[in-house]
Amino acid sequence: MSKIAGIYWDDTAAAPGISLSVYFSGCHFHCPGCHNPEAWDFNYGQDFSFEIIKEIIDKLNKNGVKRSLSILGGEPLCDENLIAVQALIDWCKQTYPDLVIYVWTGYTLEELKARKLSIIDHILSQITCLIDGRFEIDKRDTTLPLRGSSNQRIIKLNDIK
Repeated sequence: MSKIAGIYWDDTAAAPGISLSVYFSGCHFHCPGCHNPEAWDFNYGQDFSFEIIKEIIDKLNKNGVKRSLSILGGEPLCDENLIAVQALIDWCKQTYPDLVIYVWTGYTLEELKARKLSIIDHILSQITCLIDGRFEIDKRDTTLPLRGSSNQRIIKLNDIK
């Protein structure tokens, strides 16, 4: 079962505007200099549940503020988290079809596609923007939008509405 390392209900740092940011626990990459090493542990945090999905859905537009959804980690697109990430995205998109979704992953888009998993294809078809690639400390650049090192890419997958 996937775990959530943390949720930031009104995040202004992860993505443009205000986002609701969900950090999934567990990562196999262990990038030196990672900003979130506590989330490497697959047992860190609280259990992912339908109650969490419901709370996220309720708070995405709380007080009339339209938020984007940011999914980070740990590593949200490792095998251990795929089902939970898909469930979160599907339930949120069912409620808010125009929801803007950002996903950060240490995998490159090419690595994700090479895994040839229909669940990954489905996730990629639902998200707005993928920030891909492992954090590389020797390429660290805090001036870059949405990423921590210059090797990482911002890939728009679907239209931002």
